[in-house]
Amino acid sequence: MMKKFLMALAATTMVASPILATQAQAQPSRQQVVKTTVKHKANGRTVVKQKQVVRKFDNRGYNSGYNRGYNNHRWAKGQRFDRRQASNYRVINDYRNYRLNTPPRGYQWVRSGNDAVMIALTSGIIGAVIGNAIR
Repeated sequence: MMKKFLMALAATTMVASPILATQAQAQPSRQQVVKTTVKHKANGRTVVKQKQVVRKFDNRGYNSGYNRGYNNHRWAKGQRFDRRQASNYRVINDYRNYRLNTPPRGYQWVRSGNDAVMIALTSGIIGAVIGNAIR
């Protein structure tokens, strides 16, 4: 009976440990900073306040509290294109004016910021990325 229990426990830990490890890696890291404020009063008193601030960092290491509303995404071939993450999204119909090749059948050029991204119409998979193609 005890042997079966130990074997079940070992099997459970072997299955659960990779799942827990991937969840721990997916969570953004946090950094705690102590913010000190010193105020000099008119009556000669000095008041010192310390406040503990928690800064959240995203997966790239940037403070997620800054630059809200500005999406600067780095696209790569083989990724799925999501237009909600694209800044200044536009479909490029006049691709020759931007010196882009004719897209193959089933693909189209779109704009994300200053980048030209060729995406598949049906799946949204990125076929090519040209950085700073549009100025």
